[in-house]
Amino acid sequence: MAALPRPEIVSESFGSTAAPAILLIMGAMGSMLWWPEAFCRQLAERGRFVIRYDNRDTGLSTKYTPGAPPYTFEDMVDDAIRVLDDHGIRKAHVAGMSMGGMIAQTVSLKYPTRVSALTVISSSPLGVDTSGLPGTSQAYEEHSAEGANVVWSDRSQVLGYTVKGAQALASTLHPFDSERTRAMIEEDYDRAGGLASATNHFLLKGGGPQRRITDLTVPLLVIHGTADPIFPVEHGEALAAAVPGARLVRIEGGGHELHRNDWPLIIDAIATHRQAQP
Repeated sequence: MAALPRPEIVSESFGSTAAPAILLIMGAMGSMLWWPEAFCRQLAERGRFVIRYDNRDTGLSTKYTPGAPPYTFEDMVDDAIRVLDDHGIRKAHVAGMSMGGMIAQTVSLKYPTRVSALTVISSSPLGVDTSGLPGTSQAYEEHSAEGANVVWSDRSQVLGYTVKGAQALASTLHPFDSERTRAMIEEDYDRAGGLASATNHFLLKGGGPQRRITDLTVPLLVIHGTADPIFPVEHGEALAAAVPGARLVRIEGGGHELHRNDWPLIIDAIATHRQAQP
């Protein structure tokens, strides 16, 4: 099989290039917009050079025919390093959310010399037996199953389904801002020209060797909501327990999201996370 043409991975940065870099990696179906611009700017104001990017099959990055992605999870790991290369960054604090947290863990294990620190948000430990941990809530499983009936070329239907999904992932402590959420998802849909290709993320194969987070050599910060319906908080606890010296920050009532009311706690935790020495 011929090698795929090199995909275009679109990124955006905030803050001074002289500041320590942090690379933000979003999860399945997530473009850079799911790291809100205001969140990125507030993190940059804490003395960081912040980079966010569109995963392949999202946003303005290269997209493929829905249903049969010609790339692997390992390719998405390599995309993260390419983004650092594009910005001339030798070493960065890597932070990932959900599937982005799995990518970030793998980046840290595959390219340890490129990573100064790791932050994992709303994810699960890599290479650790999680079979005894609570799974995705039944309510969210039912919502996910409804995705099989979505006509992904129907903008109205896709927006309705995606907003409903965002609400299902929301904090149980803070109010859900349906108007702001819908506006962001509309922007994401229109900017990408649809979200159908992003469903490829759910079909990915590994493509690389088995890796274990227990082999991590950089400082680890775990941020996890106590009401996460996809990866219950026990996944975050297991991740922190697997790495000596790891720090766990619990977001009380937090769902599988970056709720604006929780930004101060999340941003402070990331900004004060210790870095490995060069």
